[in-house]
Amino acid sequence: MNFLLVLALTAASTPGAVVVRPVANMYSAATVDSDVVSQAILGVSVVVTEEKGDWLKVRTPDDYPGWMPLESLRRYGPGDPVYASTGKVVQVSSLHANLYREASVTKHEPVLELPFEARLEVLPGEKNDSGRWLQVRLPDGRAAWIQRGDVVSDPAPLTAAGAIELAKRFIGLTYTWGGTSTFGYDCSGFTQMLVRRRGIVMPRDADLQAAWQGVLPVPPSKLRPGDLLFFGGSPKNITHTGMYIGHGMFIHDTTHEHPGVQISRLGDPYWKKLLVACRRLK
Repeated sequence: MNFLLVLALTAASTPGAVVVRPVANMYSAATVDSDVVSQAILGVSVVVTEEKGDWLKVRTPDDYPGWMPLESLRRYGPGDPVYASTGKVVQVSSLHANLYREASVTKHEPVLELPFEARLEVLPGEKNDSGRWLQVRLPDGRAAWIQRGDVVSDPAPLTAAGAIELAKRFIGLTYTWGGTSTFGYDCSGFTQMLVRRRGIVMPRDADLQAAWQGVLPVPPSKLRPGDLLFFGGSPKNITHTGMYIGHGMFIHDTTHEHPGVQISRLGDPYWKKLLVACRRLK
C-alpha cells in the first residue's frame, strides 16, 4: 500500500476532516492574527482534536498540531469514506498543476492551481478521447479535469540520489515561513518533503528532526549525499536544516542573502560556524 495512503487512513480517525484548499495555513491559535505554524495541502486528511467556533484544532499525518478555519476543511460524517483512500488516486508530480472545468486549457481559466504532492481521486471511466486528460473529484465534491502529464499514480519511494535530483527541481522556489508546499516551503518543510519522498515520515520542525529516533548522528567528516544537516546557535538551539548533496555542498530553503531554495557551500564561513549536527536516516 502506498505510504501516503497509509498516512491518510491513519490521520482520518473519527472525528476527522479533509483539506479542501490547495494550501491551507495552520495557526497557533484560533485566529488569523496568530502566527502560522505549518500548512496542509489539498486532499490531506486530519484528525480533529478540538473545536472553537468556526475553527478546528487538528493534527496532520505527521502528528503536527495547529488550528485551521472550517472554510479550509470538509468534515467527515459518520461512515464517510476517507478521501483518496479507495479507487484510482493520482498525485501531482509537477511543481504546480492547473485544474480545469473541461478537458481544455483554452476555453476557460483554471478552477484551481495545485501544489506538488496534492492527491486526487480519479473518477472511474472519465477520460477524454485523446487520453491526455483525467477527470478527478476534489475533496469538496466538485469534478475537474487535469492533464495526465501533471500527475503520477502510486509513486515509488526515492533513493538518496533520487531525493537530491528531486530537490534540485525546486531551486529558486521562494521561502515561506511555515510552508509545506511548492507555493513556498520553509527550511524544515522542504527537508521533510525530501525525506517523505523516500518513504519516511519525519517530524515537522528542525529541532525535532535532529532529535528524532529515526536518524543517527554522523561526524561531518563522514557525510554522505542524502544526510541531513542542522544549524543554529548550539545543538540545543537548532533553527535551520538542509540536505547534504556531496562535494561539500548542501541544498536548503533559506532567507540568507536571497530567500528560496538554493545550493550552498558547507565550508562557507557563515554556514560552517552554524553547523551543530549531522544526521543519517536509519
